Amino acid sequence: MTKREKLAEFARQEARRHLGAAALLALCSGTYTLVGWLAGAPLPALAYGGLLCLCAALAVLGWDARCAWQRCCELERLAANLPASIAELPPPTGAEQAAQQELLRRLAAQNAALESENAAGRRQMTDYYTLWAHQIKTPIAAMQLLLQTDGGENAPELAAELFKIEQYVELVLQYLRSQDMAGDLAVGRAELEPLVKGAVRKYAKLFILKKIDLVLGPLDGTALTDEKWLAFCLEQLLSNALKYTPGGGKVSIELAPGPRKILVIRDTGCGIAAEDLPRVMERGFTGYNGRENKKSTGIGLYLCKKVLANLGHRFWLESAPGKGTAAMIDLTEARLGVE
Repeated sequence: MTKREKLAEFARQEARRHLGAAALLALCSGTYTLVGWLAGAPLPALAYGGLLCLCAALAVLGWDARCAWQRCCELERLAANLPASIAELPPPTGAEQAAQQELLRRLAAQNAALESENAAGRRQMTDYYTLWAHQIKTPIAAMQLLLQTDGGENAPELAAELFKIEQYVELVLQYLRSQDMAGDLAVGRAELEPLVKGAVRKYAKLFILKKIDLVLGPLDGTALTDEKWLAFCLEQLLSNALKYTPGGGKVSIELAPGPRKILVIRDTGCGIAAEDLPRVMERGFTGYNGRENKKSTGIGLYLCKKVLANLGHRFWLESAPGKGTAAMIDLTEARLGVE
């Protein structure tokens, strides 16, 4: 809205606000003129007195409108620079405005108390789940050791399922850590090839168990990123590719040709329905595939999008039902000019 439009809207609102006062002024002026005329006062004197009253009224209304305009400008400035405290509000000019500011103070105090209570609850929940995730790693490690020593006919399948449990526990920890990523970032140069191969090595057993082919394309170069968080995202995307790709399928990882440094993780899985594609990165959204196979948590892609956005990497998916999915991470470094 332009300044002229704002002034026009302000004038309309002020006119509505002073409509009662204008009607009262007109009534008083009419009464004054009628009484004076009936008393035999000369009309020029009556007109002169009415003009003086009108000028005085317009002066008072003009001053009031000027103060109201300054107050509106100050409130608009505060609204554009939130958060603002109640103490920064312009002083009230009447009983109604004083009552409104008092109501705002009480609402702000109530909101602060609720936020403090919610923050304490979130801290307790974070502490509990962090402790749980660390404690659950002990029995997982014990079961892995038992599987390695005792073996058995179903040992590979059991080891694969145990690995999935371990990854879900790690997902919980990373979800908790992502709430405050700023304190856990270490940005630097990361070699892409060893980073990708490290993530692939972690899922090697699942590739072998499901007989899924892995194709690694050219991965030369580096990325300016946080190596740990980018590796976490790669692992999540590999986990999704393995989850939704049937046995005998294929997963490929490569840098797309072109001037931009785009890392592509492509699978030959079931793909994503067109109506689900815009929402698959929303927290808790599982879509048709998740409801059909009951495998999706609705957290993995949401975390990837959040983490990669914090790292400054654009992330998107290309998919179609029956044609697999391609997860794209743009690792191109932004060029910053000097002014």
